[in-house]
Amino acid sequence: MQWKKTPKPLKENVERLSEMLNVPKTIATLLAQRGIEDFDSAKDFFRPKWSHLHDPFLMQDMEDAVIRIQSSISNGEGIMVFGDYDVDGTTSVSLMTSYLKDKIATVHPYIPDRYSEGYGISRKGIEKARSEGISLIIALDCGINAIEQVNYAKEMGIDFIICDHHLPKAKIPKAVAVLNPKRSDCSYPYKELCGCGIGFKLIQALQIKLGLPELELSPYIDLVAIAIAADIVPMVGENRTLTFLGIKQFQEHPRPGLNFFLKNLNRPLNVTDLVFVIAPRINAAGRMDHGLNAVELLMSTDKESALPIARAIEFFNTERKTTDERITKEALQQIKLNQESNNNSTVVFHPSWHKGVIGIVASRLIEHYYRPTVVLTKSGDIIAGSVRSVSGFNVYNALEACKDSIIQFGGHKYAAGLTINPEQLDEFRLAFENYTKEHILPEQRELSVTYDLDVGFRDLNLKILRILNQMSPFGPKNMLPIFVTHQCMDAGGSRIVGKDKTHLRLDLIDSSGGRFSGIGFGLGHNLSEVKKQKPFSVLYTLEENQYNGNTNLQLKIKNLKF
Repeated sequence: MQWKKTPKPLKENVERLSEMLNVPKTIATLLAQRGIEDFDSAKDFFRPKWSHLHDPFLMQDMEDAVIRIQSSISNGEGIMVFGDYDVDGTTSVSLMTSYLKDKIATVHPYIPDRYSEGYGISRKGIEKARSEGISLIIALDCGINAIEQVNYAKEMGIDFIICDHHLPKAKIPKAVAVLNPKRSDCSYPYKELCGCGIGFKLIQALQIKLGLPELELSPYIDLVAIAIAADIVPMVGENRTLTFLGIKQFQEHPRPGLNFFLKNLNRPLNVTDLVFVIAPRINAAGRMDHGLNAVELLMSTDKESALPIARAIEFFNTERKTTDERITKEALQQIKLNQESNNNSTVVFHPSWHKGVIGIVASRLIEHYYRPTVVLTKSGDIIAGSVRSVSGFNVYNALEACKDSIIQFGGHKYAAGLTINPEQLDEFRLAFENYTKEHILPEQRELSVTYDLDVGFRDLNLKILRILNQMSPFGPKNMLPIFVTHQCMDAGGSRIVGKDKTHLRLDLIDSSGGRFSGIGFGLGHNLSEVKKQKPFSVLYTLEENQYNGNTNLQLKIKNLKF
């Protein structure tokens, strides 16, 4: 693993900020690295609030969208709320359906089947809307490139409002409204909203137009926080405000269905819980069964109705974990048997692999072989695949270069999907490997981590941690601070721990005489080096450890350098 250090801010800026805010220089440095250099920006950063949200009518087509929905309300029309089967899509559908159900005669939530319909707006969904007498479809987290589908719906007398955050192409669909801050003609000041975030801006605009209090939208904002966390969009600006308010709503009024997954949580909820506990279970519904199960769970208003759905989704998640672990083992064995360990890319295929988990498997393979990865399986008469990349390498460009060997593909820089004909498999494998070999840079071949500060153990204390916690919610562009301490040595108590003896419990002292304990998951193999009584460097984050009623600071070790 490469360690890269965040550039140091100007010393005078740090000193001024430290004095102005009355915080240690360690904290002032972290804030300055995040572009916070005065009292007002620090106040907004530490205290996000509703008034920080932008006017939704700054978004291109927002007025048209609101007028069309108001017309539906006045005329008693039915609306279909259409969303993708992942977390962003299902939270979006839950949010919009919940908001409209008391205002519209008929609101029909629709999630396409992952296997029979695939990603995005489907003809089957449009035909379902026609059969139900629905004249307006609100599409969330999809639709920005659905030109043919929107035209097809128009022929049937069905209008579309599209709320999408994916990058538009040169032409956009001829919908009543296309809400997407990434449109070249959209002057909305924040460009990085997820699909559910754009859906929230739409109900915020409706709330304003209907003359209703904005704070009545609080019950929906937890769904936006879940989507932001799961979609790994930047955790700055409006996203950070929405997540902060959403987590607060979640803590004060947890949804009955989601509470089932967090019943053993004995500390305040954070983004990590949304990413690693809530999101995989919502995704599991669409991966192993149907995304509408997740919508039903998210919209459940009482424990009795939520419990059986939550239990079913927990079962789907367990099945998903078992399936992706098995397929990962099979894929690793395939790489080994085919003697492809030294390739520049990974392309693996088996006709029986579960289509719902191949994206997860691709990510797991990158943990073993750090390189662009494609996992393929049979889907009807064709082969479908998921693509994942490494830091800095654009797999969308790679697929564009291989398009002669592909039926179709879509996605972005780090994740994509594709379909190919069975007879194209060997040709695609070779083309993808050749492109990667020619374009991947030496630094993209090795996992890297960027850390914030070099510190001595004496610089760290519980006060620092308490202020660090107030810098949350953490995510891309506002990551949990990572520190490095050099000249560390074993203080005598370092040992291997855990059922399978793979984790490392460190007892460390540094050159300043400061002493800390830390835990390094999966780092047990380093114990012999640690015990050599030679200085080494430690890369870590800080966390609170509570034991026997006492609270102290401990290091969560990410990597060691000897």
